[in-house]
Amino acid sequence: MLTIDKAILDAIVAHARRDHPDEACGVVTGPIGTDTPTRHIAMENVERSQTFYRFDPMEQLRVWREMDDLDEEPVVIYHSHTATEAYPSRTDVSLAGEPGAHYLLVSTREPDVTEVRSFRILDGVVTEEPVKLVGSGDELAVQSYMFGQTPTTVDYECRG
Repeated sequence: MLTIDKAILDAIVAHARRDHPDEACGVVTGPIGTDTPTRHIAMENVERSQTFYRFDPMEQLRVWREMDDLDEEPVVIYHSHTATEAYPSRTDVSLAGEPGAHYLLVSTREPDVTEVRSFRILDGVVTEEPVKLVGSGDELAVQSYMFGQTPTTVDYECRG
């Protein structure tokens, strides 16, 4: 299960909306071994594409070195899908290179609905996981997000 602070999720969604119609991408780091996402880093999609993302190699090198210096690791790797559901494409699966990371996808295909889903991707196997928001302080705040594959399987869980 991905447990993430509402403020970080809000920043990810804002980044995805800001970069639309291009895919947005970034990482959320956390202390090594904790599985706790604490630092959001919006990164540049050098492809500037509606269907593909790629971190700027120099920016990625800088961020990964920074993580090493701070004893952090990538806890969440995220990107947006601009015209499809928030589910990893074959390309996303083939490029998933951080076995311990949560892969968070945001669909911006609907302007008034924010679809957010999290996955583990290991050896080409995609496993969806629940998302738990913390730190919102407002139990109703989670209603702006759609977690899960369809509205009938939405998982709203929020702890204040």
